[in-house]
Amino acid sequence: MRHVIGILSAVLILSFPVLSSATTWNIDPEHSNVGFKVRHMMVSNVKGMFEKYSGTVEINEQDLSKSKVEVTIDTNSINTNVAKRDAHLRSADFFDVARYPVMTFVSRKVARVGKDRLKVTGDLTLHGVTRQVVLDVEGPTAESKDPWGNFRRGATATTSINRKDFGLVWNKALETGGVLVGEDIAITLEVEMVKAPAR
Repeated sequence: MRHVIGILSAVLILSFPVLSSATTWNIDPEHSNVGFKVRHMMVSNVKGMFEKYSGTVEINEQDLSKSKVEVTIDTNSINTNVAKRDAHLRSADFFDVARYPVMTFVSRKVARVGKDRLKVTGDLTLHGVTRQVVLDVEGPTAESKDPWGNFRRGATATTSINRKDFGLVWNKALETGGVLVGEDIAITLEVEMVKAPAR
């Protein structure tokens, strides 16, 4: 009898779908920011942003290491608030947006490194080159329900890349020494996400 009960219990368990602890969140571009800064003439920082992007974050609450991130950024949407400079950045000297209209980030590893702190390692593809980068992430925050019934979470991610690693090598030497444009790019992502409808 016990054997029969055991078999029936197993059948019942297998008859119900396994509930996944992973939830999908869509990045809300209206409440997010993809920003960067780079040294100019060795004396100051120029800041800019990309205005068009999309992405999803799959958060596994039970095992954050199984979470995933995918982001696509429209390189033509670069904005440093100077039209002439933006046109140069879109040209073949830099992003060459005619040939490489998007950059992408796909996570490969997520690790908790402290309270509300993660390291997200992934592949950044930019200017036709793919390199591994590590994002230092603060968050994600707890869920919050907005006035329209949507659930939201937020996170801040930072990293730094050397633009030469991605084939962005244009520069000019200064008479006083140094170069016009720095090589290291500091990147900051302020992300707000909206919970996707359950499938």
